[in-house]
Amino acid sequence: MLSNALVLALREIRRNVLRSFLTVLGIVIGVAAVIIMVTIGDGATVQVREQIASLGSNLLIVRPGQRMGPGETSAAPPLRLDDARAIEGDIASVVAVAPAASQPVTAVSGNRNWSTSVTGTDNQYFTVRNWSIEAGREFAASELRAGKAVCVIGANVRKELFGVQDPLGNKIRLGKISCQVIGALAAKGQSGMGMDQDDIVLVPLRTFQRRIAGNQDISIIQVSVREGASTEKAQRDIERLMRTRRHIVSSEEDDFQVRDMKEIAQMLAGTTRILTTLLSAVAAVSLLVGGIGIMNIMLVSVTERTREIGTRLAIGALEREVLVQFLVEAVVLSSFGGLFGVILAFASSIGLAHMLRVPFIFNPGIVVVAFLFSAAVGVIFGYFPARKAARLDPIEALRHE
Repeated sequence: MLSNALVLALREIRRNVLRSFLTVLGIVIGVAAVIIMVTIGDGATVQVREQIASLGSNLLIVRPGQRMGPGETSAAPPLRLDDARAIEGDIASVVAVAPAASQPVTAVSGNRNWSTSVTGTDNQYFTVRNWSIEAGREFAASELRAGKAVCVIGANVRKELFGVQDPLGNKIRLGKISCQVIGALAAKGQSGMGMDQDDIVLVPLRTFQRRIAGNQDISIIQVSVREGASTEKAQRDIERLMRTRRHIVSSEEDDFQVRDMKEIAQMLAGTTRILTTLLSAVAAVSLLVGGIGIMNIMLVSVTERTREIGTRLAIGALEREVLVQFLVEAVVLSSFGGLFGVILAFASSIGLAHMLRVPFIFNPGIVVVAFLFSAAVGVIFGYFPARKAARLDPIEALRHE
């Protein structure tokens, strides 16, 4: 019975190809939209995790100021180099500590200039950030002690100021000082917060403090925790140490922050998942719209084929057979829509992933779910027209013009 119903359903679809296509268009768009949203969302989640990981493994960030809201902090006394040295000396699980201070600057080389950020730090910065030097070298100990005018440049700064030329040994001007390029960093790309990590110039911390900033302030301390050690415990230990150093009594709140980059990665990934779910739910509405379209066209089909249905019932066809025939036709229509939706989603997801520069993550589970859901839409929205066809009075149906 099912095979015969399937043959009849395919014959009816071939007889009305354009109408059938327009009928399932909502299903096609709905299935494609859901799969695309989930695929791009999964890719974005993976990208965020990779970008956060690129900042450094087991990384803790210490900043001055209380956290007031997203991206907001209150005013507080700045950090000092002694704070970084205390963390390095007193916290057993810490393997590297990189104090840093930054400010925007215009870098100039010859007739080229580029707006970037200059950061004063030391060689532990490369360890904490898992950042390798592609060409040249790190700062020498004597350069760090004396505050020499030397710098290591990021990949983007290198491209903008020197193109394909070798930057090593050349001078660049950073505000009022002229620095010799001694190294070039390997490319890292964007961070999880959307910042270009390659758009940076590194100078010795003492050089930055004396010749660029004009003060001893530290804007951030980056701490790398030993592999296998608890970052949560290290975070608590640093908080206790900093409260003591900043003379904060038990009744007062911290005037600094210690953030675990793993927590930030989980928060961003969670936000991405929520947005993906919401957008997928919105896209799924078009599946329901497509289902209504199938129900409408099946009702039209029942009306058009009333005499045919009456003839079948008059010569002995069972109501169940008529019900199955129209139900199979609705399911075949919606399944074709689901199939074309999967194909459209696959092609579109590859293109969108390339345009948005996120990894293409193929999720077979969502493809199966979306396809089965489209078939279920055919069953749900095809049942009423099929039941109406099966319950036609043969005599009245044969009289239908």
